[in-house]
Amino acid sequence: MNPMAIRLVRSPESMNVSEGDPFFELAQEINQLIERRAYELFEISGSAHGRDRENWLQAQSELLLDTPIEVSETESGLTILADVPGCSENDLEVRVSPTSLCITGSRPQPAEQREEKIVYTERLSNRIFRLLTLPSEINTEKVFASVANGVLQVKLLKAGFGKKVPVLAKAVGA
Repeated sequence: MNPMAIRLVRSPESMNVSEGDPFFELAQEINQLIERRAYELFEISGSAHGRDRENWLQAQSELLLDTPIEVSETESGLTILADVPGCSENDLEVRVSPTSLCITGSRPQPAEQREEKIVYTERLSNRIFRLLTLPSEINTEKVFASVANGVLQVKLLKAGFGKKVPVLAKAVGA
């Protein structure tokens, strides 16, 4: 890794999308689930103010599986890599619009029978929801998605990207 590379820190996704966005209803549903849980956490803490961000992040981590992503761009397209450990192609759904991409799904829960009581866990989240605004408009007809070894790869062709045509010099006629 390049020592000069910038490390991006994921901020909480507020999923604020406008009503015209094709994923508006889905984002609103997820937002409402997180809001309800964050409010429960607020009440559990004795309605102590000043912990809004902490409550939101905790609610989000309880409800959604952390799904780190990487977006890379070439002249002709975009590639999105998303960590989806334990998921198969049947567990995931990728939806695209010209300017955004939505990854949804759920990781199957193991049917374990335990004798011991769990006193703390960070492994309960199994729902995946990532909504990305793309850096370039894409052709929604040219999308390829695959999953292998816990990594979802989505390849997108940029819109309007056509075949390069060489420009030839033409002799000036009289």
